[in-house]
Amino acid sequence: MDIYTAVESRRAVRAFTAEPIAPAVLERMLSAAARTPSGANLQPWNIYVVTGAALEELKKSTSERVAAGDRGDAPEYRMYPPDLPPPYKQRRAAAAEQRYRAHGIHRTDARARAAQVAANWNCFGAPAALFCYIDQLMGPPQWADLGMYLQTVMLLLRAEGLHSCTQMAWSVYHRTVAEVVCPPDGAILFCGMSIGFEDPTTSHPRIKRAPLAETVTFIDDRPRR
Repeated sequence: MDIYTAVESRRAVRAFTAEPIAPAVLERMLSAAARTPSGANLQPWNIYVVTGAALEELKKSTSERVAAGDRGDAPEYRMYPPDLPPPYKQRRAAAAEQRYRAHGIHRTDARARAAQVAANWNCFGAPAALFCYIDQLMGPPQWADLGMYLQTVMLLLRAEGLHSCTQMAWSVYHRTVAEVVCPPDGAILFCGMSIGFEDPTTSHPRIKRAPLAETVTFIDDRPRR
């Protein structure tokens, strides 16, 4: 699979089959992902891959917290600015609308929307989950390195015929994740990532992207108006 095909075919898949993934595949992919660039070669990512009985126990424990109405742990970082200005607010709303519409969920159906959100903590049925931590002393440049690393992982997964879904939602219940993976003191859970084979019986919407002219400006030697 060439890199353009990997980028084009990558999307957030929210329904996986239970087909297991060979450990050698995950090890090969993560060994290659280690080549991701990072400032001063800090490699600020700390990764935990959870499968099998450990993942099932994590899914069960977290789902029990959700079912009990537990709204989660004290946040360790802010996912989004509190008051998103245009065009970011509109893009966020449009993405949610596309996703729920693909699952036949009306915007006023609060129960169905909540159930769809809760599926995050079942990894959407995926047989493997990756959890990405960063030391709390790291700054914005190192958080940017995490993004590059995770993108590399997602593209390598496509090369292996696998799909993924990154989930900041896992940070909501970071204490429960920590009980399973035992991260070092001072480590912040940035996100989880569900990994597996796509369930072909479920619709996976392609969320629209902004036109190039809206996000990219080309500056050259042509006369300016």
